[in-house]
Amino acid sequence: MSNRLDSTQDVVRMLENLKQQVYAPKRVPILGITFGYDADNLSMAIDKVRASLPKEVRDAAGIAREVDRILESARDEAASTLDTARAQADRMLEESRAEADRTREQARIQSEQLVADSEVLKIAQAQAEQIRSFAEKESLQLRRGAERYSHDVLAKLEASVARLLTEVERGRAALEPKPEAAATPDKAVAAVR
Repeated sequence: MSNRLDSTQDVVRMLENLKQQVYAPKRVPILGITFGYDADNLSMAIDKVRASLPKEVRDAAGIAREVDRILESARDEAASTLDTARAQADRMLEESRAEADRTREQARIQSEQLVADSEVLKIAQAQAEQIRSFAEKESLQLRRGAERYSHDVLAKLEASVARLLTEVERGRAALEPKPEAAATPDKAVAAVR
């Protein structure tokens, strides 16, 4: 606990020194001209702050990068899965339309062949209607199947993203300071002031 307090105090002190360097640019007494900041001093101060950061902070940065990578991967996978589902649904719909067109054409040809006899015509019309009805039902079933497939894919994607979000929340919760530790940095900051 003392080490963490010392590290926090060191970081706060170094940040204050860095702030003072920013507001105190170098002056050339002979010419009375003010130049930019001393890059070496600022760089060294930043390196000291970075080296003094507690391990938890460095670990948190790594975890944040990993979370970003996982989320980007999930987005890419979701987009790919959605594209695949759409392509498959479109293909299935196109196939069902083509089948319906073939069925209608067959029905039309059959009805023309049976026109000669009225009894045969009635039978042909009934068969054509059955075929048309069958084609519409099959087309509807194929479309519903494609929609169910798309819905299932999206539900799986939603579950994956929910799991990732849960992992992120657990990671964040693990990195949040304990109530004792949260009170200590405030005292340390007050002591530095």
